[in-house]
Amino acid sequence: MAELPELARTLITRELHAQGLFAHMGCEILEVEAGRVTLAMDFRKEVAQQHGFFHGGSVGFLIDNATAAAAGTTLREGQSLLTAEYKVNFVAPALGARLLCRAEVVKAGSTITVVEARCFVVKDGAEKLCAIGLASMAVIAARTLAS
Repeated sequence: MAELPELARTLITRELHAQGLFAHMGCEILEVEAGRVTLAMDFRKEVAQQHGFFHGGSVGFLIDNATAAAAGTTLREGQSLLTAEYKVNFVAPALGARLLCRAEVVKAGSTITVVEARCFVVKDGAEKLCAIGLASMAVIAARTLAS
């Protein structure tokens, strides 16, 4: 993919930080590049489930936001997007100090953009795959959101 213009990186960063839930969940943006985004979340009791793992909803939230942001790097002037669908396969308990989600565009289309995400839990400095996500993002006219 082509290099991402700084304006696009700034816009995606602004859009993520405009979500109240993004800050509430304690998310952090680590990387925004053309077709690729990495987000992180530190472990704390507010994002945990009863067994002390990251809650599946926390993993899903990170996947939804990372895939949307990665898809957002492919948009043209006057376009926006909404999540049409995403699926998460949990492959291991998310037990660790930090959650990382790396999302990458598989195919950017004119109406649907498909993005894959891999979530890793970080424990004692080592990353372990805990979930894989696949998302379909609907590309819409930006003016649609105002109505």
